[in-house]
Parts: sequence; C-alpha cells; structure tokens
Amino acid sequence: MSALLFIAIVIAIGMFYYIFGITEPEGLSLASWPDRFTDNFSVWMENDNGNVKIEEMGLERLDEYGLWLQVIDETGQEVFCHNKPENYPVRYSASELISLRTSAYEQGNTVFVNIYEDSGETWSYLIGFPYAIGKHMVYSNGENVGQLSTLFRRGISFSLCAIILFVILYGFWLTGHLGKIAKGISDVTMRCYTPLSEKGIFSEIYGALNQMDTEIRHSDKVWQDTERMRREWIANITHDLKTPLSPIKGYAELLMGSPSPDSETMQEYGGIILKNVNHTEKMINDLKLTYQLDSGAVPYHPQAVRLVRFLKELVIDIVNDPVFADRSIEFESNLQECEVCLDIDLFRRAVNNLIINALTHNPPETKVTISIDTDPKKGILICISDNGTGMSDKEQSELFNRYYRGTNTKEKPEGSGLGLAIAKQIITIHNGNIAVKSKRGEGTQFTIVLPVENQ
Repeated sequence: MSALLFIAIVIAIGMFYYIFGITEPEGLSLASWPDRFTDNFSVWMENDNGNVKIEEMGLERLDEYGLWLQVIDETGQEVFCHNKPENYPVRYSASELISLRTSAYEQGNTVFVNIYEDSGETWSYLIGFPYAIGKHMVYSNGENVGQLSTLFRRGISFSLCAIILFVILYGFWLTGHLGKIAKGISDVTMRCYTPLSEKGIFSEIYGALNQMDTEIRHSDKVWQDTERMRREWIANITHDLKTPLSPIKGYAELLMGSPSPDSETMQEYGGIILKNVNHTEKMINDLKLTYQLDSGAVPYHPQAVRLVRFLKELVIDIVNDPVFADRSIEFESNLQECEVCLDIDLFRRAVNNLIINALTHNPPETKVTISIDTDPKKGILICISDNGTGMSDKEQSELFNRYYRGTNTKEKPEGSGLGLAIAKQIITIHNGNIAVKSKRGEGTQFTIVLPVENQ
C-alpha cells in the first residue's frame, strides 16, 4: 500500500507539471510564471520626465529568457521596444490591448499585458514569451466557494482520521499474522507445531511452515531410526567381538595352564586362536573401511580392467575356497570382453561381499549366478542372483544401511553387518549404482550398474 501510494503521488506530481509546467532557462516552472514575471517587471521601469526608461537589469532578464518588450503610451503609440519581432505593430487601439490580455499562442509567442503608472502617467507594456501558454478565466459563486473551503477542510480532516484508523487496524491485523508466524516458527523448533490453515495473503508462508514442520518431523524420525539401529549395531558388534575373543582367551589359558603341551595340541589350539583372530581383524577392518569410505579417506586408484576376465577370476577364487567347495556357483556373460576403469582392490571387495553374502545367508543347496551384460541406455550390468530364501520389503529398504543387520544373523553370526554398506559405498565411488530385487521364497538379485563413461 505504501508503494502504491508513493507511485500515485509521483504520477500525480508528474501529471501536474506536465499540464501546468513549462521549461524555462532556469529550469521547470509553473505555467503561471510568465504572468507573474509580467506583473513584477514594472520594478525595472521608471518615469524620466514623461519618458519611460528600462533598467539594465530588466533588459538583461529579457535577454536571458529570450523575451521581447514593447511599451505603449496612453494614445496607443509605441514609445520603447526591445527584441520585438517585426510582425507586431507600433500602434494599438484600446480594444486591441484588451484582446491581447486573453490572446492565445500565435506567431511563436504568447503575449502578456500589464500597466505601469507613475506621477499620474500611465503606460501599457507587452512582453512576449516563446511558450504555448493557455489563458483561461474561471468564474465561480463566491458564497458557495467559501462554504466549500470549510467542507474541504472537514473532508481533509475526515480522510486523515480514516487513514490513521485504517493504518492502526491494518497494523493490528498485520501484527496478529506476524505473531502467528513467529509462534509457528517457535513451535516448529519445540516440535509442538500445529499446522496452519493455508488461506489469505500469508498462505504461502503458512504452507512453507507446514512443509518445514513435515520435513523436520521426517528428519527427526530418520535420525531416531538411525540412532536406534546404531545403538543396536554397536551392541551387536560388541557381542560379536566378544565371541571370537572368548575362545582366544580360553585356548590361551589352556596353553598356559598345561605343563608341556604336545606339538599336535599346540597346533590345534594355535589354529583355533588364529581363526578367531582373523575373524576379529576382519570385523575391525570392515568397521574402519566403512568410515574411511564415508569420509573419502580411502585412496581411489582406477585403472583399465578387462571386466569379464576380472569377474571370472574372482568367481574361480571363491569356488576354490574349501568353505564353498560344494556350493553351486555359476558365471555367465553375454559379452566377449569389455574394458572399464576400476579400482581393482575396492571393486573386488564389493563384488566379493555380495557373492559371499548370498552364499552365507542361504541354504547349502542355493544356486548363485554371476552374470554380466550391457544396456545401451544404462551401461554395464553385473547381476548376482540366487534362488534362496529371499527378503521382505522392509529388509530390502534397510539393506544398505550401515547399521542394519539382517533377520537371519543368528544362524550366521560371523558377519559385521557392514558388507552390503561397504559394497554400496564402493560402487558409488565408481559413479555406479546398486539395486536389489527380492521376494520371500523366490530368491534375491543384486544389480550393479556401471555408467558408460567408465568404459
């Protein structure tokens, strides 16, 4: 409203000067300036024994404004002129002088007439202005105009009071809405916000507050779920670390308590201790790696790799592992060969985690298939699928969470719960993506997508 009022005032002032203003040498003046100048010009005139003389200052002002002057005596005869155009006469009748008072702009001039009196003698003088100035006489009922003056003052007072009242009421209304917004922000901070009705000119602000509260509540829920899983994971990993430490401690005590254990016993106990130490070291390394990947502290050294051969060798290494010697593992490829840029150690870790996970958390008769193919739009597709027990939708949604451990970890408690999180982080470093598709009783399929630019 203030802006509109300001614009209206500026437009009104501009229209006023456009209608009632003229541009003269000293700047912008009102169109009434020539009439005032003509009235005041007599101060530079004097009677010198019946002759009219013009002071030098008056002539300089005429020259400065580009005006002309003609002085007429009582008989209508010209007695003095300055800069007068040739097309104006040297003698005027009384009626001609009277008509000049209301004459319009013509011949490039608007003529104003006035009278100079001194010592009982009278002269008329004409001043020509090079401006198109309209001369209008307004007649009015003096009695009614006097009454209008009082009404005008009352109207102005009433308008001012109405404006002041409006401003006060508007201030209270605006303060109420601002207070509601401030309270809403405070309530969002205190987590006790009640959604506001998105109506009126503040509807966008109320909508933004409602959206902000929704997003904050969602973020709080995500944080609470993550914190809950983190606490559970810490409790689980603490328990899992104690599991290998117990036999290490137990067999170490047996070795110390035995007076002279034979070499066969020492070898057996040492093997058990070494196995559990390796398991403990693996869990610690997984924990270290996941945080290094999260912070970008792991060195990333991509190089050109023949992908089909790389995956085939990885599968062969797993097949040759005595732990999985009797498991069904197949490798399929629809490509002869393709070359991609990979960090060999990191990518091997990611794919190995997915394959080992499929073998570990499924029944022994489960068949695991590793396949490779291409998609013109997506890039290279690497699939690790099995026909095992599968997973629920809830398990799939949380599978790659750093703190999530599956529902069947009681059967295979050796894992750290970080394998899939590490795999996802490694694939993300390679600008790739990983997705899971699973159904209870039908198996699981992990799909790694490597973009075209990796080739």
